[in-house]
Amino acid sequence: MQNLPPHRIVLLVIGLGLAAACVWFGNWSWLMNPKYAALIPGAIFTTIWILVVTTGLGLIMAIALGFAQATGPWWLAAPSAAFCTIVRGTPLLLQIWLLYYGLGSLFPQYPWIRESWAWDILREAWPYAVVALTISYAGYEGEVMRGAFRSVPRGQLEAARAMGMPRFTMFRRIWLPQAIQRVLPTLAGETVLQMKATPLVATITMIEIYAVAGRVRQDTFIIYEPLLLIAVVYMAIAGLIVLMFRWFEGRVPVKAA
Repeated sequence: MQNLPPHRIVLLVIGLGLAAACVWFGNWSWLMNPKYAALIPGAIFTTIWILVVTTGLGLIMAIALGFAQATGPWWLAAPSAAFCTIVRGTPLLLQIWLLYYGLGSLFPQYPWIRESWAWDILREAWPYAVVALTISYAGYEGEVMRGAFRSVPRGQLEAARAMGMPRFTMFRRIWLPQAIQRVLPTLAGETVLQMKATPLVATITMIEIYAVAGRVRQDTFIIYEPLLLIAVVYMAIAGLIVLMFRWFEGRVPVKAA
């Protein structure tokens, strides 16, 4: 506390006071109901695994999209740029609904799909949520990776070519590591934004943490306390994301060219 600036101490005291008031004066009786208490751990797990899977797959796609735009021929660069433009220019909620209510409604019309093993997966909501969030993350990060690949000093790449280094080895050992180093702070912010986008999957019947708050509100008409609880959960997840990326930045600092 002695090392904290005065304004931060004041904000900390105010924050603790507000938290104490919420705990003391709030109606938390719904937490004692097993119906809702049992949903919370699973909902938090759903939020986290959706975040991890979609950011992981989305980053892989973003690397391919960015590299295609930065170095690829026009027949790869143009579709990649168009994909990123369309994804970034349309709301994520619209993308989720188009996949779930649009594409998802077409599958039952085909008996060979309805009678196959894939129907057990395609009838669920989570595949469409994963696909939508993945392409959304890839669309935004594809542009970020494009700039990162172009920022890698050309002299290093020319030196690697002169030494006879294969193109894939050059990509793996020089191009990609430096590009990732340059975008780590941006990736941290985009990952937090991706976490904030996960409540949209509640609109297609997935039970994540925001859906639990909605169910409590519908059943008990208790509004503020469930929202305060999920706000704390999201803040905790966001804090972990920031700490993870800061640790990673410390392990792989950006080197001056």
